Amino acid sequence: MIDKLDMLLALAREQHFGRAAESCGVTQPTLSAGLKYLEEGLGVLLVQRRSKFIGFTPEGLRVLDWARRIVGDYRAMRQEIGALKRGLAGHLRIAAIPTALPIVSALTTPLHTAHPDVLFTILSRTSLEILTLLDNLEIDAGIGYVDNEPLGRARAVPLYHERYCLLIAADQPLGGRQSVTWQEAARVPLCLLTPDMQNRRIIDRRLRDAGVEPAPTLQSNSMILLFSHVRTGRWASIMPAGLAEVMGLPGPIRTIPIDDLVPPPAIGLIYPRREPLTPLTAALVMEARRIGPQWMAGT
Repeated sequence: MIDKLDMLLALAREQHFGRAAESCGVTQPTLSAGLKYLEEGLGVLLVQRRSKFIGFTPEGLRVLDWARRIVGDYRAMRQEIGALKRGLAGHLRIAAIPTALPIVSALTTPLHTAHPDVLFTILSRTSLEILTLLDNLEIDAGIGYVDNEPLGRARAVPLYHERYCLLIAADQPLGGRQSVTWQEAARVPLCLLTPDMQNRRIIDRRLRDAGVEPAPTLQSNSMILLFSHVRTGRWASIMPAGLAEVMGLPGPIRTIPIDDLVPPPAIGLIYPRREPLTPLTAALVMEARRIGPQWMAGT
């Protein structure tokens, strides 16, 4: 039964029969037979079919919710039994928003030290993608904004506040200032993240609240690309102060705080609203709860 529910989850994730079958490592006829098995057992139609995947029926959406719970609990059970036999081991999958990627090591390194048999996969994703990946059981936890968008079926442990600064060459306008306003920051050539990123939406909101329409001259979903342009000394950017500090910048580039009367957004560990958690996720949550209070106090 679990393998049939996995097929249903794969179809929800891929929205395509062929890709869902491929992700499950089966043929498309085998996938179709598995879905038919579920429909016959439950006595309802789950999937709207034509020549291609159309969507789920209302009954299918409810079964999908149950499938997520059942498969999640089954995986948690298997992982817990494995941990009782041989200690904490396995594969921990984490997705983080681009601006939070540098701090992931503060969580993974202590876990790796305590449990060297744990393997990690770290993905860079938007805040909305993180919630979807959690729902579809594709990741075990995420790191993103915890007070800007509804978390849905997830919980969070706040880690730190995201405060913003202007990264600019010392010989450029504003380069010698100790602090700047949002209006002033908008007057220099800016390179920013793309609008699908929550960080960019927050910055846009701050600029509009200051009476300025955002008009970056370059935008990208890659933090490395933004940093590379700032390093030329001819571009500026608005980034979280903690990120700029971790990444490091050459001497001619300055990090100038932006005056902000609005409370800064909180970044935190986001994990499934499920009891019990898998042992790996529970260990990650414990680490976040250990370091979160001291980080929040420092930001």
